[in-house]
Amino acid sequence: MSDNIFYRLAPFIRDYIYKNRWEELRDIQVAAARVIFDTGDNLLLTSGTASGKTEAAFLPVLTELFENPSGSVGVLYISPLKALINDQFERLTGLLEDADIPVTKWHGDASPAAKKRLLKNPRGVMQTTPESLESMLIRNSSAVSRLFSDLRFVIIDEVHYFMDNDRGLQLLSVLERIQRIIGFAPRRIGLSATLGDIDAPAKWLSMGTNVPTAVPKTSEKGRKARIAVRFFPTAEKIPNADSKSLLQKYYDYMYESTLGKRCILFSNSKGEVEENIAHLRQISEKKRSGGCYLVHHANISPALREFAERSMKSGELPVCVGATVTLELGIDLGRLERIVQTGCPLTVSGLVQRLGRTGRRGELAEMRFAFRWDLSLPPTEFYKEINWDFIMCIAQILLYAREKWVEPMYLPKLPYSLLYHQTMSIMACAGAISVSELARQVLGLSVFKNVTAEDYKLLLRRLLENGHIERGEEKGELMTGEKGEAVVNSYDFSAVFSVPVEYTVRCEAGSNAEIVGTVQNPFPPKARFALAGQAWEVVELDKQSQTIYVKKIEGISANMWTDTGNEYVHIKVMKKMLEVLESSEEYTFLDDAAKNRLSYVRELWSNAVEKTRDRIIVPTSPTTFAVFPFLGTRGTMALLYELRRRGFGADLWLSRYIPVCIEVRTDLGVETLSAALSSIKKNGADKYEFSIPDNCEISGKFNDFIPRKLLKKQYVEDYLDTDELPLIE
Repeated sequence: MSDNIFYRLAPFIRDYIYKNRWEELRDIQVAAARVIFDTGDNLLLTSGTASGKTEAAFLPVLTELFENPSGSVGVLYISPLKALINDQFERLTGLLEDADIPVTKWHGDASPAAKKRLLKNPRGVMQTTPESLESMLIRNSSAVSRLFSDLRFVIIDEVHYFMDNDRGLQLLSVLERIQRIIGFAPRRIGLSATLGDIDAPAKWLSMGTNVPTAVPKTSEKGRKARIAVRFFPTAEKIPNADSKSLLQKYYDYMYESTLGKRCILFSNSKGEVEENIAHLRQISEKKRSGGCYLVHHANISPALREFAERSMKSGELPVCVGATVTLELGIDLGRLERIVQTGCPLTVSGLVQRLGRTGRRGELAEMRFAFRWDLSLPPTEFYKEINWDFIMCIAQILLYAREKWVEPMYLPKLPYSLLYHQTMSIMACAGAISVSELARQVLGLSVFKNVTAEDYKLLLRRLLENGHIERGEEKGELMTGEKGEAVVNSYDFSAVFSVPVEYTVRCEAGSNAEIVGTVQNPFPPKARFALAGQAWEVVELDKQSQTIYVKKIEGISANMWTDTGNEYVHIKVMKKMLEVLESSEEYTFLDDAAKNRLSYVRELWSNAVEKTRDRIIVPTSPTTFAVFPFLGTRGTMALLYELRRRGFGADLWLSRYIPVCIEVRTDLGVETLSAALSSIKKNGADKYEFSIPDNCEISGKFNDFIPRKLLKKQYVEDYLDTDELPLIE
């Protein structure tokens, strides 16, 4: 069967397969080719990292392009990261070496000369990001028709990365706007290593195309993995030799785990990445081991990030790269030997992505977790003494290892920030436009199907009031206002995610000073901070150019970045955490210290809940109670507002971003609270009756321009889930 597909591929592709000594096509590659060759469907490919998804998409697509050349760009490849584009560019260049199909990168750092060549003679494969496509529509809309007039395929890499956020909705909007210009919908292909339920992703991929999505099933073999969780008690509030020794054991473990290995050391914050790599470098220097320790995150300069990528890919020497999510996606890093993670991944999906960076091509995947917990903290309520991310990590491992479960996607219903963005983008393209035509173009986009005409009128009235749009000379026409032009013309308008003000860090003064990266704080002269795993001292601060000139110094310094992301814990993760707490099972992936910590936490939990009348209500004083519903984030928030609606004082207590419990204040006694919870569990709640405060927190770059009435409506629809309430423990 695979032989039949092999001989349907273009000759240059068959030659490439022979040269690289492939023994056979993989199941996913055969299945994908059958969909591309024999149907007109869109295609969603989901399988593990290094399973051949990229080749599965490109081999038949490039065959189609070779046998029937396109009169414009034939394939549009879209990635969430420029680094992934650069990586795929090298891979495609090798594949297309003997074919007359050019590959062109189109993003902010790409060659202007290459872009001009493509505009002059549009053909082949174009690689880009959603932001670059948006910018093209605004700044050079006349080029869109010429570039894509005969576009055959749109390939979206790491499709799961786009699916539940404004950036993904922006991508769908931009693709639909391009379809309007060229008059047809090119076929879409989505690639992902981590998808749970595939129905919603398949519908997402087809939005705005009226074309079904095929999701071929393949006989992918299960991957073997070795997972270990280590726990390190510390006493950081007691500054003595013993406390330093305890903390040093934590860093020594990371050093020993990465020594002589080609590995990634993942952490959930840039500050923690910097801290970890700085300590590993310090240990390496003391031991004179000559280890190579690099840093890779969004605030590191592109040159240093690319150096880290090349160092891993070369495979010549051991290297440890400290990273955040920037190395979670599918950049080809060669044969990595181990993944080390400090703390808990943000999601099961993140765990799977990170684990998938190792154990490629049938090898054993290996991931080590390191947790530390400060035992010198003063006594407090029992639930604040539980390190919940440790419990969640165990739950995540069990969900993936035993159930192969990852979080399903969530599609926002009312993305009002994006509604503003697309309104201003379409107006910038049109110049002047009637209200009815603007509403037709904007509300006609599939991602805004839940936005009513009345809500859109409310937004337009607000934009007229604040000067973002204005009425033209012709009756009914709208134009971009002065304040709106300032927003649209800003350098970061095409990005729908917030970009904080940052200062460029250059090593030493002068025009040729090397760029190290960026920081958010304007550190004054003599100040010290960490960046790229190195300590720096400020030599000069140039506020006008937003540049900080620095010099290297010895030692370890700290730096913090503002975290603008939101994470929502799924109800299945919370239920599994409760299962871990109430089980007596010993997990083989825990070391002795981790087993002891889990036993302690289980005892702490058991002692607190066994004396209660209702196991989810734990009194902390005669008039205060901790309620543990073990719902997802959205369900817990819905319960919070329903309790408030019933007259209880209630606040959410989070451990990091985990919705641990609701702290309730009441003089009515535990019986009344218990009866209320039973009623809510039985009868649910109407979220449209909740009293939502005006200052409710909603993520969205352009929320300052949205009426509060709409933001509160969005909060109710997208941030609260009353369907979970019957599942209260």
